[in-house]
Amino acid sequence: MTEEAATAKPILVLGGKGKTGSRVVAQLQARGLEVRAASRSSPTRFDWFDESTWPDALAGAGAVYLVDMADQPVEWDPSYSVRAFCRLARASGVGRVVLLQARTNEDAGGKSLTGSEDEVRASGLDWTILRPSWFFQNFDEGILLDGVHEGEIRLPAGDGLEPFIDCADVAAVAVAALTEDGHTGRTYELSGPRLMSFGDAVAAVAGQAGRDIRYVAVSADAYVAELVAQGVPADYARMCADLFGQIREGKGAYLSTGVQDALGRVPRDFADFAKSAGATGVWDA
Repeated sequence: MTEEAATAKPILVLGGKGKTGSRVVAQLQARGLEVRAASRSSPTRFDWFDESTWPDALAGAGAVYLVDMADQPVEWDPSYSVRAFCRLARASGVGRVVLLQARTNEDAGGKSLTGSEDEVRASGLDWTILRPSWFFQNFDEGILLDGVHEGEIRLPAGDGLEPFIDCADVAAVAVAALTEDGHTGRTYELSGPRLMSFGDAVAAVAGQAGRDIRYVAVSADAYVAELVAQGVPADYARMCADLFGQIREGKGAYLSTGVQDALGRVPRDFADFAKSAGATGVWDA
C-alpha cells in the first residue's frame, strides 16, 4: 500500500482516547488528515467485545491503529478477535495496520501480551508492530499518579532499570507507519534514550513537584495484596506484579533504536518530560 493510498481515506484509531491513541489522533490531525477516533465512549463507537460496532468503525477506512485488550483485566483471545477484525478490515478495504504491543516476550499473570502479533502478520494487510517500553505518562496521567499525589509510590520493581519512553514518541512512530512508505513488515522496539530505575524517575518527579515523593520497593505478594484490598481483581494484580517483576529482574534493561530507525531522531528524555509535566501543576499536592 502506497503512502498516497494510505492517506486518501480516513485513518481509524482504536483506543482514540488512550495515552497513545489520543496523541496519534492529534498528530494525524496536525497533518491535515482525516481521522476517525474510536473507543467505547467515542461518537464512533468501537468495542472489542461487541462485533456489531466493528463495521461502522471500519467503513471507508484506509489504515488502522490497533490497540488490543491484552493488558486489560478481561478474558482476551486474540486468535479469535484480532483475526476476525483483520479479516473484516481487509474486506472493508483497509490496506495498512499498525499494532501497539508490549516490549516483552514473556507472559504476565499467566497470559501473553503479544498474542496479536501473529494474527496481524498473517492478516494479508501491510503491517507494522510497535513494542514500546514503559510510558513517561504513567506518572502524570496513569496508574502512578495517585502515588505521586500521596507522596509514595510502592512497586515490586526493586532497583531494576527501564528505558521509559514518551507516548508522543510512540505516537510519532505510529503516525509515520500509518502514513509513510518504508515501514511495512517492520517491528519497532521503542525506548527512551537512557536506563532509569523507578527510584531515579520518582526523584525526577519529586524535583519538579517541589516536595518529597518516595519510591518504596515492595515484594510482589505485598503489592498484589495492596491492589486486591483496593478492589483490583486478583488476576490483574498478579499480571501487574509480574510486569514490574520483569523490570526488577532486568528483563527490560536495554535500549532500543526504534524511534531513531523510524524517525531519524533521538527520543525525548525523561528530564524534559518531568520539567514540562511539573509546570502544568499536575503533581501539586
